[in-house]
Amino acid sequence: MSRLFGTDGVRGIPGREPLTHETVRRLGAVSARAFLRERGRGEGPALIVMGRDTRRSGIGLLRALAEGFAQAGCRTLDAGVVPTPAVSYLARRCGALCGTVVSASHNPPEFNGIKFFTSEGLKAPTAIEDRIEAGLHEAGLRSAPASGSRPRLVVDKGAVHEYLDFLKSTFPATRDLSGLRLVVDGAHGAASALAGGLFRSLGAEVFELGCSPDGSNINVGCGALETEAMRREVLRRRAHCGISLDGDADRAVFADEKGRLLDGDVLIAMSALHLQEQGLLRGETVVLTVMSNFGLVRWLEGRGIRVVQVPVGDRNVTDALMSGGFCLGGENSGHVVLRHLAPTGDGLLTALQTLAVLAERGGPMSRFRSLYRHTPQLLRNIRVQERVPLSKLQDFGRSVAAAERRLTGRGRVFVRYSGTEPLMRILVEGPGRPEVHRIAEGLARSFLDNISRRHPTCP
Repeated sequence: MSRLFGTDGVRGIPGREPLTHETVRRLGAVSARAFLRERGRGEGPALIVMGRDTRRSGIGLLRALAEGFAQAGCRTLDAGVVPTPAVSYLARRCGALCGTVVSASHNPPEFNGIKFFTSEGLKAPTAIEDRIEAGLHEAGLRSAPASGSRPRLVVDKGAVHEYLDFLKSTFPATRDLSGLRLVVDGAHGAASALAGGLFRSLGAEVFELGCSPDGSNINVGCGALETEAMRREVLRRRAHCGISLDGDADRAVFADEKGRLLDGDVLIAMSALHLQEQGLLRGETVVLTVMSNFGLVRWLEGRGIRVVQVPVGDRNVTDALMSGGFCLGGENSGHVVLRHLAPTGDGLLTALQTLAVLAERGGPMSRFRSLYRHTPQLLRNIRVQERVPLSKLQDFGRSVAAAERRLTGRGRVFVRYSGTEPLMRILVEGPGRPEVHRIAEGLARSFLDNISRRHPTCP
């Protein structure tokens, strides 16, 4: 059996393995026991905090998990439809055994997923995921007897207000958003009922889109991966800026008043500048992933800020922040970790802190887009049926090596399979857009040709 956990929990299509009712129930039981062993059993039943996004399949998966948790002797607090970072916050706030989120984040609506948080609000470390997988194998993933345990489920739709109060407390007490015209795209996801009200409570005039979930439209034509509608609305409304969240609201990207995109790299640059000038940038260090633009790296280093680069995944960013005692890091996708405020990436928190920088330093938003010179970059995503190991795609490997030689000293090539979607990602960065485009397209053709020769029906 292939590995169950990817870079951000378990992902799949509900009704198919591993997201069938029985497998999810067993996953709940085994994961609860793994967290109990990690903590040590205390008095009384342990509490697990759960939340989900707006996908129609979420309720069934949540109930299957709750059955498994009950089988392990745990109670479940159901916070309802809430952002993933809200579960991280509530797990800490409630002294829970762990937190669990049913969401596939930025993935299309037919997908769903499950991810776990520790009692400290951190994404479950790989060691616990390995223990859960081993427990599933020991139990016999598809042969264990069904449980007679009823879910010990307590619904608390008011718990999210504690999270919103926390978010507001992070905004400077001497500032508000009065006079700001703001477009907010909730991706028809977990924050679609919360985001507009949060920004209005601080004085902003808010224009909402992507805030009408119907169970099957999450991330469709909206959200952090499809920002065109948000950027058009910024121009139509003559807004000062726009924000796009993803389906579970753990990431955010912006648009300036001209409708131009400000990705996670720009938001990190804004926070780095502001924290450094306030003397609050711990260790004078920022943690980035290998996907961040080289222009940002050079700009940070030019300001005397050390850059630590890690593999893709916000958990890798968080691990590096914790081990080094740093406070700022993130990904160009919009996952920004403000470790001095929260243990993991949070789209609403990122948006608030970015707007705080705007309020403190003055606009327009477009001035921050030109903080550093962006190195031309192109990312090609190719859908695949199977993640064929790159070591077995020798012709493609030779094409990658040739491209790397061509860009030596001038750029870079980075290829990997997505950990959350059936995609091959090809990133090319170089001195000019035409050359970057030619190389990226050539690598895409090489990958498709090599795959088709190995598997005539793929990708």
